[in-house]
Amino acid sequence: MSAPRLISCALALAALTASTVACTATVPGPTGGEPVARGVAGGPVSNPSGTSGTPSASAPAALTADAYKSELSGRHKTMLDALNSMAGARTVKTLNQRLGTAEQALESSADELAALSPPQDVKAQHDAYVTSLRDLAASLGSSAGKVGSRTLCTSSAVLTDLNDQLKALDQAGEALQGAGGFPADVVTVKAKGKQSRRLGNGHYLRKGTLNGRSSLQIDNGGSRDAVVTVVKGGSKAFSVYVRKKSKFKVLGVPDGTYKIFFTHGVDWDGKARSFTRDCSFERFQKSVKFKTTYTATQILWHDWRITLHAISGGNAKTSDVDPEQFPG
Repeated sequence: MSAPRLISCALALAALTASTVACTATVPGPTGGEPVARGVAGGPVSNPSGTSGTPSASAPAALTADAYKSELSGRHKTMLDALNSMAGARTVKTLNQRLGTAEQALESSADELAALSPPQDVKAQHDAYVTSLRDLAASLGSSAGKVGSRTLCTSSAVLTDLNDQLKALDQAGEALQGAGGFPADVVTVKAKGKQSRRLGNGHYLRKGTLNGRSSLQIDNGGSRDAVVTVVKGGSKAFSVYVRKKSKFKVLGVPDGTYKIFFTHGVDWDGKARSFTRDCSFERFQKSVKFKTTYTATQILWHDWRITLHAISGGNAKTSDVDPEQFPG
């Protein structure tokens, strides 16, 4: 019996050129036999079906107009309600929450609509609509960060900040709706241009009864206008607007112990009773007491002076206030 032999890859390579060769060598068992070398050159993959090329998944069939309309209708109300709810927010906390809800509603709808195959004659409008939904969703997330930092403080300021994205989505929705009556009109809110509204220095938002002898001098040396709200017990005694770099004296403050709150900001929205941008909310930690004393020959009373900006030698500390707890 002859000794077993090994067939090396080098032998196979000598017979074949310009191909990748895989070689195997079969070594006969103890009973003998000739070794067999099998090589597979880099040719086409065997295809029993007789077809050529690489198999690929077929594209989904385009939806009918009615089916596509149904898909849009299923998402229309969710997006519309989320945007309208955000625009109707009345507090900073609520605004932040509703921005998150609107962002999620638009982002989810965009993802779901992007997976659809719309009727071919509205594919361009469909793609533009999905892109606009994604753009607005991203901007809603950015606006939420600005609300958190108090750069934006009201829903009207947020709408102004989103003006370009709202217009783009509105136009994309109108184009899709006009192409076949598809329900894509989710933008019904209107944004105004950026404003810088102010009240006059010393304008009372609430005056109350000022029939005492004491006074409160307010010095606002800061870079933003302010509204000072003075509370006695659980009720607002008076609230007054003091412009930046200005002073105002409240006369006739009745006796009592008062807490003093103040908010700074830019662009006073009288309807919202709040600054729309760059807002802050604070209060003096210690209460202020006004008292009139009568003697046989004199009448004595307290006059107080507060500054709304840091000064050297100041002894009245302030604390931030949750906007939800600020007496509006």
